[in-house]
Amino acid sequence: MKKIALYTLFSFGLLLSCSKDSDVTSSGSNTNLKAGNLLTTGSSARDLLSNDNYDKILIEIDYVTGFAPTAGAIANFEDFLLTRTFKETIEFKYSALTSPNEETLTLEEVVDLESENRDEYNDGSTLAVHIYFADAPADTDDESEGLVTLGAVYRNTSMVIYESTIQDMANRSTITTEEIETATLLHEFGHLFGLVNLATESVNEHEDVEAENHCNVDGCLMRAELQFGGSLLKQMEKNVSKGLASIPDFDAECILDLQKYGGR
Repeated sequence: MKKIALYTLFSFGLLLSCSKDSDVTSSGSNTNLKAGNLLTTGSSARDLLSNDNYDKILIEIDYVTGFAPTAGAIANFEDFLLTRTFKETIEFKYSALTSPNEETLTLEEVVDLESENRDEYNDGSTLAVHIYFADAPADTDDESEGLVTLGAVYRNTSMVIYESTIQDMANRSTITTEEIETATLLHEFGHLFGLVNLATESVNEHEDVEAENHCNVDGCLMRAELQFGGSLLKQMEKNVSKGLASIPDFDAECILDLQKYGGR
């Protein structure tokens, strides 16, 4: 199997497995139906952000029965896309799937599940994105060390959300499932946008030297650890205690990068 770069959001402790791509290429010129959706992570940044090749995003959400995303998180996700891209049409297509009956999921298994179940690929002026909501945690999780994976992107239009892990976290916190889902979706989609220096080049250097392809600005959505020594969940709880929104946003540097590649 071709090596696939994995970009993950972890909570409690953060462990990153990231690589850097050199530049942005457009998937608009691919003639094979699936070829434009089998590129490296971040390589469709301009296509996702601008209307140069695609004016619509179709997001296929495949979820294991009982592990669908909350309606609130998807509404927040849609607002985020309309705010940060120039797309005026965002469509969601849902499919309920049976469980693969795995205690944990490897990246290879996630890729296989996408190959078996994905129906939507780029077509005409529509850019397709696939998100799988899993009922099993990532095989890289180590709860004894406090390492828990919430989501990952591994191609230019492919993402997995470890919904069972998110639900478990929410059950132990004052932060809701909707809020954790939203933060995870937005962070991972930031990587699909090419952040940070991931198949893109930043306007001003702001990459974390200790966590490749993540932002070094405190409080940014693309921070590897939203606060060094802390976790996503703890940071969200801290924000709420200060009367702030629980879900972080892009900092000014990340927004400059989005605008450079066709976003708002």
